[in-house]
Amino acid sequence: MSKSISGFSKLSKSKKIDWIVDTYFVNKEDAKNILKQYWNSNEKLQQLHDEFIENTISNYYLPLGVAPNFLINNKLYTIPMAIEESSVVAAASKAAKFWLDRGGFKTKVISTEKIGQVHFMYHGNFENLQRFFEKVKPQLIGETKSITKNMEKRGGGILKIELRDKTNEIKGYYQLHATFETVDAMGANFINSCLEQFANTFKKEAEKYDAFGPDENIQIVMSILSNYVPNCLVRAEVSCPVEDLNEDSTISGRDFAQKFIQAVKIAEVEPYRAVTHNKGIMNGIDAVVLATGNDFRAVEAGVHAYAARNGIYSSLTHAKIDYGIFKFWIEIPLALGTIGGLTSLHPLVKLSLELLHKPSAKELMQIVAVAGLAQNFAALRSLITTGIQEGHMKMHLMNILNQFNVNEHEKSILIEHFKVNIVTHSAVTDALKKLRVKSE
Repeated sequence: MSKSISGFSKLSKSKKIDWIVDTYFVNKEDAKNILKQYWNSNEKLQQLHDEFIENTISNYYLPLGVAPNFLINNKLYTIPMAIEESSVVAAASKAAKFWLDRGGFKTKVISTEKIGQVHFMYHGNFENLQRFFEKVKPQLIGETKSITKNMEKRGGGILKIELRDKTNEIKGYYQLHATFETVDAMGANFINSCLEQFANTFKKEAEKYDAFGPDENIQIVMSILSNYVPNCLVRAEVSCPVEDLNEDSTISGRDFAQKFIQAVKIAEVEPYRAVTHNKGIMNGIDAVVLATGNDFRAVEAGVHAYAARNGIYSSLTHAKIDYGIFKFWIEIPLALGTIGGLTSLHPLVKLSLELLHKPSAKELMQIVAVAGLAQNFAALRSLITTGIQEGHMKMHLMNILNQFNVNEHEKSILIEHFKVNIVTHSAVTDALKKLRVKSE
């Protein structure tokens, strides 16, 4: 039976594990052995992993794969992808090879601004607040100089601060809405430090402002960056003559293009389809974001908010035929960093960034957008031709076989069998049963 515990965080790692296995597991030694199997034999490296988060008891591994042959702005890349889902890396690789012979991917960063806000309450006269804000704004920026000094040396810093009236949504609610440039850093800690200093200065100066009456006090609610970054935007595109799309002999280039565009249009207007459509894009994006030590949860939140910016959740990608040229593109907000955080700590993150030619944050934005576009192209190509399951289930075959603990001999026979047969869980079960009966 579960039980509470006091002072868990103060226990040693081994004591934490002892309490967990004693409290939750029937086979205590098996549980303990599984946790220890995933420790790194290099003690220094294991300590590094232990200190990434709190209450560490083991490591949770994901496969790190690579997708080669990505031609991006005439430069070849092999893209690292950390993901557990079958067929994602294979699909990205296949799309990369397809477009390698058709001019590759073209990308550009549209903007790189990030946002942070100080949320506060004020129930006095708005004009009075506006005058106070204009008076104190230079001081807000001035008192962050110790924070912004190094960022400004790299070309970043605070771009602007606005006072926003949100009283139509909540009575007495206002914001200091600040825009930042963080160059090659994702910048969360930098932005939050600036915002907290803004709040301290704003509150302090308000208390001394003679024009405020006794009831015109400012109450700071919170200071925090936003993961919604619609002005940190990148575009990736592929294009080719329609007749060059006829790789599949079962469908002409023009029919393929028209059916492909129709599939995209459905995702533009139908949220039930758009969610799955965009999830496929994020298969590619999250895998690269994770491999490069960035925050995939922040990216996901910002991307999905952007997909709903017009009041309906819609496709992140778009397609059209323009004077006989098929065009397929994505515009997506991506707040990424190549310095700070895990980028300088995790050995595989450093390796992944070196694999990508040590990109700047802008270059990484373009690479990640391409991974999402490639993933979406591969998924849509399957959906409008063979169907998604044929390729996906063939890639999933190994997972099914491993669930059944097949030996190497059985595995080789079943792999050959399913090269020409449809893969389903029941089909694998039946084939394995027949193979084992035959072997008896």
